[in-house]
Amino acid sequence: MNQDKLIIGTRGSALARWQAEHIAARLRQAHPGLTVELSIIVTEGDRFQSGPVVEIGGKAVWVKEIEVALATRTVDLAVHSLKDVPAELAPGLALVAIPERADPRDALVSRTGGDLVSLPQGARVGTSSLRRVCQLLALRNDLKVEVLRGNVDTRLRKVAEGVVDAAVLACAGLDRLGYGDRISERLGTERMLPAIGQGALALEARADDAVTRQLVAALVDRRGELTVAAERALLRGLGGSCRTPLGGHASIAASADASAADIDRATMTLRGLVGRPDGTEILRAEVQGPAARATSLGERLATELRGLGADRILAEFG
Repeated sequence: MNQDKLIIGTRGSALARWQAEHIAARLRQAHPGLTVELSIIVTEGDRFQSGPVVEIGGKAVWVKEIEVALATRTVDLAVHSLKDVPAELAPGLALVAIPERADPRDALVSRTGGDLVSLPQGARVGTSSLRRVCQLLALRNDLKVEVLRGNVDTRLRKVAEGVVDAAVLACAGLDRLGYGDRISERLGTERMLPAIGQGALALEARADDAVTRQLVAALVDRRGELTVAAERALLRGLGGSCRTPLGGHASIAASADASAADIDRATMTLRGLVGRPDGTEILRAEVQGPAARATSLGERLATELRGLGADRILAEFG
């Protein structure tokens, strides 16, 4: 690539464009004189809007076409929502930076503005995530959970029009698009464990592209990097995808202004779950250890969940 110019590949949704523009602005600020352009790429997930993502192949539907553009050198950098990135990347590609993470929690958006507890008996709640379905029904087995696809604006409109009584979306996406005031309740991670990597952005490039790696190094956040490493190690250890109802969340006991070295030495807590979509069985486990050992913590938690019987549930979604 030309060191004075960088092309970012992104999906065309409002949220994806916001995320790509945000990264572009930060790169321009970090490297005065650098030209950053966006290349809008339509993915299979964008073309398929009528049913669950599991019906068309899981997480890869959001990134495959962008990864092809990277591999063929049409673009230099991809900006993804990390929760959409499969555990295994395409050959020759790598995650080269994880910027500071946004709110990882799930958000309930209800038509009346009420929280989850106050939803009426039998309320219709929209989501396309098996992880959310599983936990929602474990909390409220009277709810009628319905498949809700589309971009953030579409989902909010369906709530406002009464197609569903409420929907569960990611806090990060709502906040980034300026819809934070539409959130009826931010669901604590102790009640609703987020998706792996939720709230984080993933910057992906060719593994051998040293120039792009150097450019994005200014955006790396050590806390985000380690929490994501632990969660993705858990995902790989469980062999999970959009087809499996699993969640995971890592947190580090270090102050917001802690140095990278202090973050490495701090204690990381990693929690995970595997469950049945109907909420009748949920396996939960937790591990702790030094944040610098993030990957091994994720692997250990996967082993613990398997020991509790996760394989038995996961086999049903193979």
